Amino acid sequence: MASYKPSGYSTVSPYLIVEGAAATIDFLKRVFGAVELRRMPGDDGRLRLAEVRIGDTVVMLADPVPADWPAVAAHVHVYVPDVDAAYRKALDAGAAPVQAPARRDGEDDRRGGVRDAGGTTWWLATEVG
Repeated sequence: MASYKPSGYSTVSPYLIVEGAAATIDFLKRVFGAVELRRMPGDDGRLRLAEVRIGDTVVMLADPVPADWPAVAAHVHVYVPDVDAAYRKALDAGAAPVQAPARRDGEDDRRGGVRDAGGTTWWLATEVG
């Protein structure tokens, strides 16, 4: 039976439409070690579609097309081996702090958040108990 999705792709993939998709890809490489899978620029040089792999997940990105597909702020949650190290990497890569990593009452995760230049808020977490 033929597969309904590409090999190595999860069933759900975030699709981010952000101003400056190429810069977001660079940010994801620096912070999460993302691996670029493909990049499809339009005739105007803006990205029509790009894909990166972070761990076991493919994240799709594109630059906005103002009349049809505007940039949309999004929140993405990512589990990382060391939330404090990832948070520092994100700040070093130019992200703005949203919330310093901490374990909150009743949670099994230590979690913090940053916002990248494209407007996406990345929630970083490590399960600690």
